[in-house]
Amino acid sequence: MSEYTGTVPAVDQASRILLYLAKHSSNRVNLTDICKSLGIHKSKGYSILNTLQRYGFVQKDPKGKTYSLGLGLLSLSRRVLDNLNYGEVVGPYLENLARGCRSTALFGLINNDNVYVVARKEWEENISVTIKLGYRFHLTHGAHGKAIVSYLPKEEVERILSQKRLFFYGDTSKFDRKRLEKDIIETRKAGYAFDMGELNPGINVIASPVFDSQDRLFGTIFIMGTFPENKIKEFGSLVGQSARDFSHLLGANVDKCFKP
Repeated sequence: MSEYTGTVPAVDQASRILLYLAKHSSNRVNLTDICKSLGIHKSKGYSILNTLQRYGFVQKDPKGKTYSLGLGLLSLSRRVLDNLNYGEVVGPYLENLARGCRSTALFGLINNDNVYVVARKEWEENISVTIKLGYRFHLTHGAHGKAIVSYLPKEEVERILSQKRLFFYGDTSKFDRKRLEKDIIETRKAGYAFDMGELNPGINVIASPVFDSQDRLFGTIFIMGTFPENKIKEFGSLVGQSARDFSHLLGANVDKCFKP
């Protein structure tokens, strides 16, 4: 008797097909490529695609016999976006971080060249760092700046570094490109970046990037506190894992996104 997994194979396959099509949204994909990439039998894949097409979740080009995501997903995605409360969704991850790292845990959304704090959980014992919701950081600010830039495409990194005002190490006069290049390598290797009181004396920060279902970098999870330097590796691992778990919840391919 096979072990009960608690999942429905057809639903699992349909979900993987939708995610596969989402990652190939720039061009249509044929049945053979879909089934080969996902390890699904061709006849099974054909039936699933036909069913998804019936509900508008997939559309088929009759001429090229290729598939892409359907407009029927718009109503579902709009409903999710209209009701999405980042504080509620990311709250459990931030709460665990705040407790485990005895620090303030935050989630920031990237918008152009800024990061806006949209959710936070504070450690209620001893001294805590308070950041207001809606507070805006520059994209290159300290630890979260290094975490974000470390996972951006090269052309986007060059665009950012061409700017005159960069705050990776505090005052713009302290910017050192060679140092940043070294930090990027270390950040990708560890999965997190840190700042030990360089921007704000006594306030230490550890940050990791967050990706969405399109494997796009769109935010950052970070902690701020007075923890000692010997806690960087321990707390960094917790921050990095929280960012991976939250990215996975959002539908990101974390193994691909967080590849060193």
